[in-house]
Amino acid sequence: MVECRYYQKLEGGVVECLLCPHHCRITDGKTGICGSRRNHAGRLISEVYAKPCSLAIDPIEKKPLYHFHPGTKCLSIACTGCNFRCLNCQNHDISQASPHEVGHYNLQPNDVVALCLKHQCPGIAYTYTEPLTYIEYIADTARLAHDAGLWNILVTAGYVCQQPLANLLPFIDAANIDLKSFSDDIYRKVSGGRLSTVLDTILAMKQAGVWIELTNLVIPTVNDDMEMIRRMCRWLVDNGLADAPLHFSRFFPRYKMNDIPPTPLHTLQAAKQVALEEGLRNVYLGNV
Repeated sequence: MVECRYYQKLEGGVVECLLCPHHCRITDGKTGICGSRRNHAGRLISEVYAKPCSLAIDPIEKKPLYHFHPGTKCLSIACTGCNFRCLNCQNHDISQASPHEVGHYNLQPNDVVALCLKHQCPGIAYTYTEPLTYIEYIADTARLAHDAGLWNILVTAGYVCQQPLANLLPFIDAANIDLKSFSDDIYRKVSGGRLSTVLDTILAMKQAGVWIELTNLVIPTVNDDMEMIRRMCRWLVDNGLADAPLHFSRFFPRYKMNDIPPTPLHTLQAAKQVALEEGLRNVYLGNV
């Protein structure tokens, strides 16, 4: 068991996780919202450290990253857990599962780097679930990866406190951030989080020199309002991200949103037109 790096001990054996804005207060034997950080006798333990549940070699475009070394491949790795509860989650079988419910590999950070080198992948992508919930495993792996000349890629919803993020960013080369909407109300109702934290993450990554691409999954009747999309695009341009690729992705019925139909293509095309009008220069349609 590996002790987590971002928490404080409270009275009565309770611990408070300081990794993300949920600040879960966790009693002995219980986990926080993410399901992978457990209070074990007054110590916060990562139950997924060195226990990835998924491994694959992917084209880098699948992350999606279109402007970061296109045509290359990356070793994709994921552990169970997520600090969001998205009603439309596409990987809910691992993101919303307990580590004890899903099979896993046993791979220490040096094993991950060795596997990446063995398969001649120039980088590692921490993806599929929410990688920031196993930040200790990423930090140790990413440091070794940089020493070996490999890239580190985050595919994340960006819901994290600023200090843990700042400690990790020197080892991150690129990120795709899932910007789910430009409405705090939608964030709270659909995902269980807040928009402002995600925007802070985007700006921190930009400041740190991380290559940024963004994905906006357009869900009919949920976040397909064109004026809201316009405000989102305007914010990106106003904050120096006009060149950051924006991927409008097509929704398909999933998980707890099986009653909503797939996104019409004309809706995605309208969103792209809005983005271009607002000054974004690299706009793509995904899942089409």
